[in-house]
Amino acid sequence: QVQLVESGGGLVQPGGSLRLSCAASGIIFSINAMAWYRQAPGKQRELVAVIGWGGNSVYADSVKGRFTISRDNAKDTAYLQMNSLEPEDTAVYYCNAYSVSRKGVLYPWGKGTLVTVSS
Repeated sequence: QVQLVESGGGLVQPGGSLRLSCAASGIIFSINAMAWYRQAPGKQRELVAVIGWGGNSVYADSVKGRFTISRDNAKDTAYLQMNSLEPEDTAVYYCNAYSVSRKGVLYPWGKGTLVTVSS
């Protein structure tokens, strides 16, 4: 059974930082690309960043230069380091395994972790 458990969200002031974690089980983590998505209130879920099994990464323009995606294959965990946070980054953040060929996720979504950027 596939499980994706996101953690690390919280309330942070503008300009602050957070590090999100995504613990995966039930998949062969090391061969999967992993992605972080987010869904802000009243908006569609959007792709934030993807990291390939070899470590190459791509980012949405809105987070480029501020967010860094990484992975630890020994721990079956993906991370999203978020710096210089802005109120517009407020959203529920989700992770999932990602199919580059299909440009979509592979498994049901987890519960996500809420990030609130506010003074």
